[in-house]
Amino acid sequence: MLPLALALLAGAAQADLLQDPQWQAWLDAGRTAELSRAAQAQMKARPDDDQAAVALALVAVDDNDAARLEAAIAPLQACADKRPQAACSYALGRIYGQQAMSASVFKMPGLASKTKDQFVKAVQLDPQLYEARSALAQFYLIAPGFAGGSEAKARELASEVQSRQPEQARLLRFLVAAQAKDWAGAERELQAVKPGDDRTLQRELRNGWMRLGAEFIEQKSLPQARGVFERVQREHPQHAAGPYGLARVALDGHQPDEALRLLERCRSLEGADRYPLDYRAGQALQAKGDKAAARAALERVLQNKRSSPRVVEDAKKRLAELA
Repeated sequence: MLPLALALLAGAAQADLLQDPQWQAWLDAGRTAELSRAAQAQMKARPDDDQAAVALALVAVDDNDAARLEAAIAPLQACADKRPQAACSYALGRIYGQQAMSASVFKMPGLASKTKDQFVKAVQLDPQLYEARSALAQFYLIAPGFAGGSEAKARELASEVQSRQPEQARLLRFLVAAQAKDWAGAERELQAVKPGDDRTLQRELRNGWMRLGAEFIEQKSLPQARGVFERVQREHPQHAAGPYGLARVALDGHQPDEALRLLERCRSLEGADRYPLDYRAGQALQAKGDKAAARAALERVLQNKRSSPRVVEDAKKRLAELA
């Protein structure tokens, strides 16, 4: 259970932690090369720049680069020790969580403990920072009890902000309901969220709908899934999330040509790099019987550091079938 818990945390929505709007836009879109260059230049000019340290840490997590993950710890620790900031503790938690995913069974518990401790510290430093509170809630919900998991603590995190940040509380209750597989309750919480102009809440709400739509696909409830993804597409027309979800519906509905059309549309939209487009394209091309194109797409999946272990495993299986 512990590796799964940390894997899910690694995929958590990125925070609005970067004060430079361009940096945050690059992070949201998955354009880590641009963000890395800008942060490295700033770090070179000012070695103790905390925003650059946070940016480089989140890029390392995004790219799953072991060497850069390790290199990111020292400047973040300096920030946490000398200039305590929620952003630095949150980023440290993300680093430790990512490292734990590939750690040995002996090192994993210690890294999991460090992950939780940094998220706790981030919430203490800034109780209003939703990203830290959400990450801690997900840790409590997914980690086993021996590693510090506790549904009661996750619910407490939601109740603490009910009076001053009710929309955040609803999103946190969504996480609790989803983990309990109370999908009707989860949908009610999402329906009630009013994000307004808050970009963080907009992202978290979009991610919540995407999670619910994916669950409907797992349940083979394709009309419900389609309704969810159409909603995402209406509310976020410039984002790849909606078309990506609809492509998944088309795949499960045995419409590979429609899936490929939607996936191609995704590539020009915001956030496209955050979705396994080549993996889904490989599935669609394999279904069409286009073996050469399917192999090319699936081989790109293996070269992509962001590909999840589950996606990589299935891509390898499909490549073997296409050999």
